[in-house]
Amino acid sequence: MGCSCGHRHRQWEVVADGGSGKVLFTGSKATADIVSRRYHNSVVREKGTPRQNPAAAPRRGPA
Repeated sequence: MGCSCGHRHRQWEVVADGGSGKVLFTGSKATADIVSRRYHNSVVREKGTPRQNPAAAPRRGPA
């Protein structure tokens, strides 16, 4: 039986190389968005989600 938290405490991660690389940071959504700006070609995803196709991953970082 699952918990009753209703996914209020979701974890987010910043992943290098368009979602196919190393996990750089895990935390809240707001903090993950800020951290992702520091790493070119990084993506923010919910913790525990499978790897994405790098061609379909949204790009993050300086323009």
